Amino acid sequence: MKNFDKYQRGYFMPPERCMDWADKEYIDKAPIWCSVDLRDGNQALIIPMSLEEKLEFFRKLVDIGFKEIEIGFPAASETEYEFCRTLIEKNLIPDDVTIQVLTQSREHIIKKTFEAIDGAKNAVVHLYNSTSVAQREQVFRKSKEEIIKIATDGAKLCNEYKKKAKGNITFEYSPESFTGTEPEFARDRYLGADTGEQGHHEPACYRRDVAAPRLCAADRIYVQDSAQQRERHRFPPPAQ
Repeated sequence: MKNFDKYQRGYFMPPERCMDWADKEYIDKAPIWCSVDLRDGNQALIIPMSLEEKLEFFRKLVDIGFKEIEIGFPAASETEYEFCRTLIEKNLIPDDVTIQVLTQSREHIIKKTFEAIDGAKNAVVHLYNSTSVAQREQVFRKSKEEIIKIATDGAKLCNEYKKKAKGNITFEYSPESFTGTEPEFARDRYLGADTGEQGHHEPACYRRDVAAPRLCAADRIYVQDSAQQRERHRFPPPAQ
């Protein structure tokens, strides 16, 4: 039973100790709760929800009291797109609720995403691209510089489309497969995708669980502490 020898650790530790968060006895302010059931939860189902089921679920989340709801990936399918349009065109989104949509950092997908949210009063556009060593070397076969360009080009496109949008649009950015990415590179990617607009870039760490939770948290705190103008950034809690 020596086959395990061929495997290497797929995660990276930050270059400095980042465990101060573990010493906190309690949180000092209320977190922002965002429901991802309609997107992340839906993709886990053998049979995805229909348009009618999604609408019923959205109403229930609003009744529960969620003020931020990730509604889907509008460019992924016609159902996802129609769900977004139905919510907006039938005025089903309360004024104090922000919807969130996911998009890859690809021009035609970004374009479709902004078409889907046209008319939304409050929306978060969550941009992402893969950054891990495995994804870079085995899937995309791209250098770090090329991966960075994918992110920055996508961020610039989002800003261009935002200028034409009528509602309040904010941005999130995720380095997908974050835990499998070198912390220094994740930090540079994170900040490189920051467009510099006050209040319009709220990155979040999306990751695969290839390491113990405390190690994932340490990586995230390292990137968080590296961010300049911290008030413009929003990070998920490390214990998430």
